[in-house]
Amino acid sequence: MNNETSEQLNEQREAAEQAAIEKRRERLKNESTRIIEIANNESYSALKCIHQLSVAGGATEATYVAIEQRIVVDQDPAGAYHLALLAQNTPDLPIDARQLIELVVNKGDNHQRLALLKNLPLPPVELIKEQILASDDGEAIGQMNAYLQINPEGYGSHHMLSSGQSDQIVPLSRGNSNN
Repeated sequence: MNNETSEQLNEQREAAEQAAIEKRRERLKNESTRIIEIANNESYSALKCIHQLSVAGGATEATYVAIEQRIVVDQDPAGAYHLALLAQNTPDLPIDARQLIELVVNKGDNHQRLALLKNLPLPPVELIKEQILASDDGEAIGQMNAYLQINPEGYGSHHMLSSGQSDQIVPLSRGNSNN
């Protein structure tokens, strides 16, 4: 009788776990549909969508694709920066991180380019250098040179963290920090 009770408890636990998984899957599907709707209908909504995706804890592949398409249509370097970082940390996302990185390098400002340089595992150092030097922005050139002096290969923060140095992901907002 003890064996039967134990088996029944295991079956009930497995059924409850499966029900919880199905409930979460349904919630993510609903959130994905909502986020896709925003991406498809609101210009410059990529950051809003990425935030909601983060709050939801994930989404369908179609959601990532819709956000990427919104970024490309809007030529939104801030959205491109954040989705590129997300793609670098989650390699199986169905998006073209190279395209997003190029958008930031070519259309973004020097603050965004410097953030890419510091935060991508393997940033396109030469392209970023060219754009920053071409801008004649003395402050950005100084920051870039200082960073590349301690990190000539341009390995991003992931490399620096794993080598014992501390760094943090640089936010794009100009808030109260002086990055």
